[in-house]
Amino acid sequence: MRDVLAEMRSRKWSLSLIVVIFMVGGVAIGLISKKEYLASTLLSPATEETSGSMGGLSALASQYSGLASLAGITLPGGKGKDEAIAALQSELITETYIRDQNLLPILYATLWDAEHNRWRTSDPQKTPTLWKANRLFSKQVRTVMEDKKGLVVLSIRWTDPKLAAQWANGLVTLTNKYLRDKAIQEAQRNIAYLNEQAAKTNVVEAQKAVYSLMESEINKEMVARGRDEFALKVIDPAFVPERPSSPGKTLLGLLGFGLGCTTVVLIAFGRKALST
Repeated sequence: MRDVLAEMRSRKWSLSLIVVIFMVGGVAIGLISKKEYLASTLLSPATEETSGSMGGLSALASQYSGLASLAGITLPGGKGKDEAIAALQSELITETYIRDQNLLPILYATLWDAEHNRWRTSDPQKTPTLWKANRLFSKQVRTVMEDKKGLVVLSIRWTDPKLAAQWANGLVTLTNKYLRDKAIQEAQRNIAYLNEQAAKTNVVEAQKAVYSLMESEINKEMVARGRDEFALKVIDPAFVPERPSSPGKTLLGLLGFGLGCTTVVLIAFGRKALST
């Protein structure tokens, strides 16, 4: 170890220069790199909304689970929460939002010619598409995490803090609208089917089961129509962040200093090993 320290002292100026280069490099990266901002919204996914609405009717309806299955009706115990989380990060929701908000020129700003309103490249392999944008969004922009309490955090990381907050809140709104409209359509379809089945039988018990299922579907439709936050309740919306989440020039400078010191020590060890 003494020999290594002696080697470092004998070459202190050249080794110090290496440390300075690394440190200056870290600061330079911090100055020229684009700052990224993180906007997050805290959500509470809805559990199966129909579980409470069926109440004591579920016992009777379960006797006719085959009929419910044919109608596409979900009895208590469904996975509304899992569906909401999956929809939030699905390709359908992501691509729909990117298309509706015209985000391709923003996501691929370096490839977009704003003056002529067209892409700078005509190569199909390099031209941005919704599919490519969805991959970019999933890997670098959007993050969805669920904590132990069952709450979900949707985070958007982008260079524009206002857009980051806007996208986070917008994706939640679109997901709720999609699942809400889907629930209404399914309930209406199921009610029509059950009306047909009720007209085909004169058995009182069977009619009671059908009307029980129908009541459940009517409750589903009422809940969907009456709640904008149908599947994802917003506990804390995304606000415009004032500070970047990416490392600043000070931190990168310190990291460069540490990396430079490590490099200097490795060089000293290497030179000593070669000289023996």
